[in-house]
Amino acid sequence: MNRDNELIGPERVALVTGGSSGIGLALARLLAQKGCHVWLVARQQDRLAAALEEVKAARQSARQLCGAVSADVSDPAQAFATAEQVARESGAPHLLVNSAGVARPGYFQELDLEAFRWMMDINYFGTVHMIKAILPGMLRRGSGHIVNISSIAGFLGTFGYSAYGASKFAITGFSDVLRAELKPHGIRVSIVFPPDVDTPQLAYEKPFRPPETRLLVDVGGGPIWSPEAVASAILRGVSRNRYIIIPGAMGKALYWLTHVLGSAAYPVMDWFVARARRQASKNR
Repeated sequence: MNRDNELIGPERVALVTGGSSGIGLALARLLAQKGCHVWLVARQQDRLAAALEEVKAARQSARQLCGAVSADVSDPAQAFATAEQVARESGAPHLLVNSAGVARPGYFQELDLEAFRWMMDINYFGTVHMIKAILPGMLRRGSGHIVNISSIAGFLGTFGYSAYGASKFAITGFSDVLRAELKPHGIRVSIVFPPDVDTPQLAYEKPFRPPETRLLVDVGGGPIWSPEAVASAILRGVSRNRYIIIPGAMGKALYWLTHVLGSAAYPVMDWFVARARRQASKNR
């Protein structure tokens, strides 16, 4: 039997960071529907409490333990305390989903250094902290699955996203190494490259996008996905033991463009950027 199928279902424990909204919340609801004990981790207590009620309403049985921990994953002490609480109350997680993330686009020369630190601390180091915290329990059991949420900007340099892209590229490189190191221990890793998703985070970042970025997204960004559709694609990929999970044809095409064509893809990207800049100057 597929070991990953055994890790999602009744009596299995799932921990989801960034679980108060967006992809994280959609995944948490879906995992509850499948019978998992589900724990949510996020910073804002009011949103976290509301999200927990949604997850409880989605569960198969009242016997499923669904809990929430208000924590900042960029703080290693809080990440380790979260893992200890979940292990104490439910057992070591079988599934960890690192969905906590922030984005603040803008021209590189206009972004201050604190923006780079902020995104790296939450997006990358938050992922590292949570894996460090839950990994000992998975190693003792000899099984587990870790899902890291990156972005199309985590494999494709995206105009206007120098800080965010760097943090997501870091997750990509980290996950590549982690996949190889943990596989002999019975622990699998998946990395997800979602497109734009209809979340509060997307609503926050849109006004900060440079005009060129907005035009590039309009021309080649593809449709905006719902969190539920992305969550379904992720769990489908996990159930099939996929390392790379890319929801949607557009993301798959861009991945092929950058990884198969290599440096030949840069002139294509430069052409799109130049076209967007011309259009942006006309609109000013």
